[in-house]
Amino acid sequence: MTEFNEVNAEISPDGRFLAYQSDESGREEVYVRPFPNVEEGVWQVSRDGGTRPLWARNGRELFYMTSEGQLVAVPFQTNPAIAIGNAEVVVDGAYFTGAPGRTYDVSPDGQRFLMMKEEGASDGTSEAELIFVLNWGEELKRLVPTRD
Repeated sequence: MTEFNEVNAEISPDGRFLAYQSDESGREEVYVRPFPNVEEGVWQVSRDGGTRPLWARNGRELFYMTSEGQLVAVPFQTNPAIAIGNAEVVVDGAYFTGAPGRTYDVSPDGQRFLMMKEEGASDGTSEAELIFVLNWGEELKRLVPTRD
């Protein structure tokens, strides 16, 4: 335990690093530490505010939300030494970040993101809507029959 608020911890895919957000600098930023020996070092990943870190499945990128609500990707290298690249915006828009914890996910290939649009965002709507399709495999078979 520390005197700071440290939340949203994510273990890297190889199990060697821990990404998390902390207010130790006076504002929320994203940091990385070795895992499980977290006292062996600390690297600040975000520079202008960051929350909700998430590792790419290959462990070579770290995603996080900026204080402006952008989703950014940062290259992360561990061999021959720790090297953290520059943040690049990958999604810019009015996406929901109002709940605690991570409010997005990334596809296994790191190229697509699942995010919730902020209510009333860019399309002029005022109601949030979430549609779940149950048994979509059966529906697909009905709509697009296969030749057996």
